[in-house]
Amino acid sequence: MTLQTNLDHIETENQYNDILSNNENVMICCGRMGPMCVPVYADMEKLRDEYPHVKFYDMLFDIPDAQVIRNLPECLGFMGLPFTVYYKKGKVVKAASSIQMRDQITAILDEQFS
Repeated sequence: MTLQTNLDHIETENQYNDILSNNENVMICCGRMGPMCVPVYADMEKLRDEYPHVKFYDMLFDIPDAQVIRNLPECLGFMGLPFTVYYKKGKVVKAASSIQMRDQITAILDEQFS
C-alpha cells in the first residue's frame, strides 16, 4: 500500500537505506492521508522544483518498514503525524512532527541544505 500523493514512495527498509546512501539531501514525510499530513505532502510536491538538490519522499506510517523512521531517536517524543525527517549525507539533521506550514519547511530546507 502507498500514499495517494505525487511524491516518490518509500515502501521498504532497503529502499530507505539505498535512498539515504545515494542522495546527499533527503526529506521524508512519514504519515497517512490525514488532515495533518496532506498539506505537508502538497507543499513537498510544490517545493521539488524549487529545491532540485533535495530529494522528497513519503512513507506510509503504518507499514512495518516505517519503523526505520518511527524508532529514530529524534522522533521518540513525537505525538502527532506526520513525522518529517531531514537527512544530509545519510544522517538526521532535523526532525519535526505534526503539520508544518510551507514557511516552516522552507526554513529547514534553507538552513540544512543551502
